[in-house]
Amino acid sequence: MKTYSKLYEKLYSKDNLTSAFKKARKGKCKKDYVINFEYDLDRNIRLLQKELKLKRYKPYKLKKFIIRDPKTRTIHASIFRDRIVHHAIINLIQPIYEKRFIYDSFASRKFKGTHIAVKRFECFVKKVSSNGRKIKKPFNNNSIKGYFFKADVKHYFDTIDHKILIDILRKKIKDEDFIGLIKMVLENFETPIKGKGLPLGNYTSQFFANVYLNNLDYFIKHRLQAKYYIRYVDDFVILHKEKKALLEFRNKIEKYLKNLKLELHPDKSEIHALRNGITFLGYRIFYHYKLLKKRNISYFLKRLERKVNLYRCGLIERENLESFLQGWFGYSKFANTYKLRQKILNLIQK
Repeated sequence: MKTYSKLYEKLYSKDNLTSAFKKARKGKCKKDYVINFEYDLDRNIRLLQKELKLKRYKPYKLKKFIIRDPKTRTIHASIFRDRIVHHAIINLIQPIYEKRFIYDSFASRKFKGTHIAVKRFECFVKKVSSNGRKIKKPFNNNSIKGYFFKADVKHYFDTIDHKILIDILRKKIKDEDFIGLIKMVLENFETPIKGKGLPLGNYTSQFFANVYLNNLDYFIKHRLQAKYYIRYVDDFVILHKEKKALLEFRNKIEKYLKNLKLELHPDKSEIHALRNGITFLGYRIFYHYKLLKKRNISYFLKRLERKVNLYRCGLIERENLESFLQGWFGYSKFANTYKLRQKILNLIQK
């Protein structure tokens, strides 16, 4: 198995730090902290480079805040300087692990994402159901054959074990200075249980979350030989013609996850018939159509009302409102929402 050394020297190179700065800046060019850093970019990059080279770099304490989107989540944000270091780390290890990730892992990867994952799921549904073959007594047009096991890992980000993660990384990375920096990033997050948990909000957390479950992907695809499997972070789904096969998969997956000190969420890990539809990545998916989750629609309408009121009061620009609408329309067009979108357009015009 190929391994990689001397990564730390590459990490603090000017080219890598400059590339990391550009990625950290993306979408945030108008933020004060970005403008201040860029004002004297060369000096700031050199200072960061010196700290890393002399091993004097220490990350700042994470800033904690709550968001509702629509789930309530606790986000821990790093300062801009530390985000550059995170991108510098991922710049070097992403090419290493991209070769190892299975095709059907869709989170935080180039040319992947939720829409591609949903399309892949629909492709699998056609194969498992033999192109929409109906059950013996169909009750509607979506009454197709086949089953799915949909699951997620209980409190995934909170329960990722740092030691296990580092052991996984050490199998490919043979550079203790580089590993030491990753440990520093991990330990900068204060958790109820020392040595466990990744902060939602850190760019490194998204990547390490994929690395941590990559062995599970191999177990399911190669050991269990589950042909129709998709994972998005800790949400995953397996499709099969037979319910009995999925029950066996579930039992073996539960045992395997103990090696990673993880467990399936008892309320969100269930086996159902495809004819009943599935809620997956924000959509309610049936064989012949897709709907948006009702909760997501309700949350959008509340946000839209707030945005419209702010616009009427002159507190936000027209471009802000239009950008918000364009983003939602791009998401909603992927489902069968023509009438809903027309209704919203009529409300906006009024």
